[in-house]
Amino acid sequence: MNASPPPRSRQIPVIVLAGFLGSGKTTLLNHLLRHRAGNRIGVIVNDFGSIEIDAMTVSGQVGSTVSLGGGCLCCAVDASELDTYLETLTRPAARLDVIVIEASGLAEPQELVRMLLASDNPHIVYGGLVEVVDAAEFGATRERHPEIDRHLAVADLVVLNKTDRAGEQECAHLRQAVEATGSTAAVIPATYGRIDPELLFDPALRPDGEEKARQLTFEDLYLEERARESGDEHGAHLHTVYESVDFTSDVPMDPRRLMEFLDSRPGGLYRIKGYVDFGAGDVDNAYAVHAVGRFLRFVPKPWTRGEPRLTRLVLIGSGIDADALRKELEGCRTAGEPGRETAQDAPHERAMWGVLRYVRQPGDDDA
Repeated sequence: MNASPPPRSRQIPVIVLAGFLGSGKTTLLNHLLRHRAGNRIGVIVNDFGSIEIDAMTVSGQVGSTVSLGGGCLCCAVDASELDTYLETLTRPAARLDVIVIEASGLAEPQELVRMLLASDNPHIVYGGLVEVVDAAEFGATRERHPEIDRHLAVADLVVLNKTDRAGEQECAHLRQAVEATGSTAAVIPATYGRIDPELLFDPALRPDGEEKARQLTFEDLYLEERARESGDEHGAHLHTVYESVDFTSDVPMDPRRLMEFLDSRPGGLYRIKGYVDFGAGDVDNAYAVHAVGRFLRFVPKPWTRGEPRLTRLVLIGSGIDADALRKELEGCRTAGEPGRETAQDAPHERAMWGVLRYVRQPGDDDA
């Protein structure tokens, strides 16, 4: 009798939140903490004062870690302590779904990204660099901080904040400035730092057999009721600033074709997450795929007994062509019927080499 496969391990996305003074990144962070939709968030900052602790339930304080209501944790650290607190926040007892690092005062955003990519912590995965920009003061910010162009060039998601104070022409100029840096980041508008939390963490994509659909929490119901009472339709329709593409296939994906698609994915495509069935390429494993901006990672995970062998992907971005992306993914499927491939199909095995380049091995450093 075959033994059951081990439970699928979890890797917690770590998101770097950057932006110059006054851009609104702390407002965005507080917005995420209030609209977390049941997610447990770990926050690493260099100053507790930036987080509106008083407006939340504080259940305890130990050293430089504050426990926020609803299972969220907040650490005040400097860059030298980053690895230590990542180790603390990724312990199973914390049961966090996502970790957000506020870059201000810790280090250059690029340095934080490099530290995360080079980390030996097996429980984390890079979740993207989010750069918050004051759309109304971009010119002045650029004069004071010319390095903002460098930050924009490496960002995975650019949030144009305070668009209510900037005209359409100014916002269009800012988008052009982002493109001029060579950035392929998704660019979304926002006011008061209000972005849809699903851009950064999505309960529907939680792996490892966790609950895919959940009941509304009291927090959800309270926020919905408050939005209705205040007439705040903006909060109920934050998803309108980005597009989401769902793709499911019961025919295995061709590794070469899928890698060609991933290597040439268009600008504005911010996140790809899900599971891929490569059929004969690896008959024993599904491959969890995690892509943020240009970052790509595959993690092989054993198929469980009776589990339907499907490819399920969700793609999120801004300014993307959903129909074209879906058509491209359909073109990545194998020509055969489900289950027709064999493990002895040598060309298919060689095609997996491209995928295996993005499977991290112990001791690897990501570029």
